[in-house]
Amino acid sequence: MRAVFLDFDTLGPGDIDVAPLIRHLPDLELYPHTPADQVAHRIAEADVVLINKVRLSCDTLTRATHLKLICLAATGTDNVDLAATRERSIVVCNIRNYCTPSVVQHVFALLLALTHHLREYRERLAERAWADSPQFCLLDFPTRELDGKTLGIVGLGALGRGVANVAAAFGMHIIAARRPYDATAFDAIAIDTETGDESVERVSFRDLLTRADILSLHCPLTPETEHLIDADALRAMRNDALLINTARGGLVDSAALITALREGQIAGAGIDVLRQEPPVDPEPLVDTRLPNLIITPHIAWAARESRQRAVDEMAANIGSFLRGESRNRVD
Repeated sequence: MRAVFLDFDTLGPGDIDVAPLIRHLPDLELYPHTPADQVAHRIAEADVVLINKVRLSCDTLTRATHLKLICLAATGTDNVDLAATRERSIVVCNIRNYCTPSVVQHVFALLLALTHHLREYRERLAERAWADSPQFCLLDFPTRELDGKTLGIVGLGALGRGVANVAAAFGMHIIAARRPYDATAFDAIAIDTETGDESVERVSFRDLLTRADILSLHCPLTPETEHLIDADALRAMRNDALLINTARGGLVDSAALITALREGQIAGAGIDVLRQEPPVDPEPLVDTRLPNLIITPHIAWAARESRQRAVDEMAANIGSFLRGESRNRVD
């Protein structure tokens, strides 16, 4: 059975064990990267195709006459023409809940860096501000405690729940937006924590914006949620609030966010995702340097353990398919 992995380097710099994949696909060909104009050629004779972000269009799939399985190294399936795969009876499998610990950790890394001004204090040390200070500590930037603050979550799935659990350990009050993201009445939902069930207050999206000290995004990008955080939403937020986005870049209007940060409409933002990745076109969030903005290059998911789980989950999907079973199929 011929199998190809078209963009293996998206899973890391060689620190991942691929043995689980090889056990099922001994002849697996690993391509570090596949340019768009080579995709059709590389999958033409393949029975199984493994991808992360490579796009598989209807035209490309039409020429892959042997293809039986597409296995994604991600949860999102927007890079695969699912109508075309259904028409050709090609099975598509994704992976789920593999990177929650890594994403949760990154959310709080961004949040703590913003509230404790880690970058600014590091720069002050490089300028010898501490060495030249008459005091034993520097208090140039005010730090804030998370205890007692309100965390607003948009998207209370596995990632949102993971963030909520850690936030509870910090002593934060947690609220979540009720779908659809418009004016809705109060509700509540139960989530599991290590200490038992804890209810999270469900509020309208507008109430979430006005009440949250920290707003963390964990919802998918859909026509409903595109530019969910626009100029109006940013004006509704508290001027001491922080925005964290580790979900999808298209959820946030980049230009509106730059304006909000410059004009003090919100206090700061930690962003791990952009509308275009890599950002080869002009991107306000990359091209503008602000002290209250932290940008990271889509690495919230990327702890080594998380990337290994991704491979292990792909292998489990492939093994299930070869046994004639159904696991993580996208229909």
